[in-house]
Amino acid sequence: VQLQAFGGGLVQAGGSLRLSCAASERTFSEYRMAWFRQAPGKERQFVAFIGRNIGITAYADSVKGRFTISRDNAKNTMYLQMNLLKSEDTAIYYCAAAWGTSWKYDYWGQGTEVTVSS
Repeated sequence: VQLQAFGGGLVQAGGSLRLSCAASERTFSEYRMAWFRQAPGKERQFVAFIGRNIGITAYADSVKGRFTISRDNAKNTMYLQMNLLKSEDTAIYYCAAAWGTSWKYDYWGQGTEVTVSS
């Protein structure tokens, strides 16, 4: 599957952004999906996960209560609604996919940059 992430940009602290990740395949619903991010000079870190069953989600503690992950399998698209953004949320955000019941994210989007100004 090919993934394309978009929706990043420059936003003030306290603001909101919604990222999208479009998948190329109609089998999108068979993939576990996640968002990761990488801040300058830091390692890539997990942000949020959504299972093939839409009701299953998980979040990093740093974004819990502020970010919401969702997916629309009919549109082959995953989203990340980011509210109450902080300067420490500044990073390149990547979407990733794992096939079936695998936890190995073999497929990655190109990343979309989010900059939060304080």
